[in-house]
Formats: sequence, C-alpha cells, structure tokens
Amino acid sequence: MIILGLTGSIGMGKSTASAMLRRMGVPVYDSDASVHKVLGKAGEAVGLLDDAFPGVVKKGAVDRNTLGERVFNDDAALKLLESIVHPIVRKIQDNFLKRCGRRREPLVVLDVPLLFEVNLDKRCDASVVISAPAFVQAARVLSRSNMTEEKFNGILLRQMPDAAKRQRADFVVPSGRGRAETLRHLQRIVRLMKQVQATHWPPDTYADRTAYKRANGGATNARARTRY
Repeated sequence: MIILGLTGSIGMGKSTASAMLRRMGVPVYDSDASVHKVLGKAGEAVGLLDDAFPGVVKKGAVDRNTLGERVFNDDAALKLLESIVHPIVRKIQDNFLKRCGRRREPLVVLDVPLLFEVNLDKRCDASVVISAPAFVQAARVLSRSNMTEEKFNGILLRQMPDAAKRQRADFVVPSGRGRAETLRHLQRIVRLMKQVQATHWPPDTYADRTAYKRANGGATNARARTRY
C-alpha cells in the first residue's frame, strides 16, 4: 500500500485537492476532521483539555475559538495543547492505515496540514504540496469569517513557509490557476504512485524498533514507539 502525504499552508487549496482525491476513489485520512472529533462532544481530548485549560469546554465540547485565544501567541500553551491532542489524533491515523491495509488499498492519502512540521512525511512514500501565489492565499484566507490579518499572520508564523514546503515535497500542485489544472496534476500523481513500490507498508517492525533504540539510548519500549 502506497502512502501519499498531502499538505499545504492555510488558504492554499488543500481541502479542495483532498476532495478531488476522494472523488477519484482514493481513501483520504483527514487530520482536521480527527481534531474536530477529539474536541467535540464525548471526544477523547475534552476532559484533558478542560483540566489543562479551564473554561475552554462548553456544553461538553471544546470551544475552538476560546481555546485558540488561550494558545494564540503563547508557545508554551500551544506545546501543551499539541502534547495532548497529537497522540490521540495519531491513534486515529494509525487505525485508518490498518483498515486500509486490511482492505488491500493500493494507495491512501494522509491529509495533514503540518505534515513536514511534525515530520509525518517520514511515514509516507511521497509527499504532495498544494501551493498558490501569496496574494491568492491571502485573499482566500482573509475572506473567511472571524479571520483578521493579525490572526492570519500568526498562523503563518507557526507554519513552515510555502517555499520550504515546495522544496521538500516530491510533487507540487498549483491551485491558483483553476480547478481543472489542479485536478490534472492530481490525476497524474495518482497514476504515477500506483506504479511504484511501497516502502512504508506493511511496516518494518524490526527497523521501527531499531530506530527507537537509537533515538532513546538503546532502550526499548513497545508502548512508546511508533505503531502502524
């Protein structure tokens, strides 16, 4: 099974590209949807975040606007938030890959906004960045409700610059020249990826264990190391 990472900065058109891939019949894991799930009513992260950030839970769910205000421009608070949410979301991603593996899907996509920032591209056979000119990006984002220029700039500061993402990616797909061109690029990538040899699935448990030992001074901890 080929694992393709999909990413792009805010306002670049990643969600549109993700929807196109689904219509092509490619299973897509949506990181944002997973976050909404764990922050929603009865979500796994609700109680933990209520303890860490008193007042952010309202009517049994995390109020994302209130939480955003608490962590905005506060690196320590943001790191605490990520330390709570990321492991839970990672489990959902693991389960997605396992299900697709059992179904023998030839290709799956991990749609992760911070794919490079959290080094999840290492889990993928190849990566795709959706990109558009900066003026197109700004126009898209600033047209959203409850979005301000200050908030937009704050989000950009927490994301890897688009130029760095494009340099790191295996494929760059333009989204500022119309949907038809974006679709053509994605169709070509899907055709190419279905012809390559998978390198990350099924997982190499021996290599995984060895990498963990090296990163942790020779210790082995089956509960802590990466799982697929």
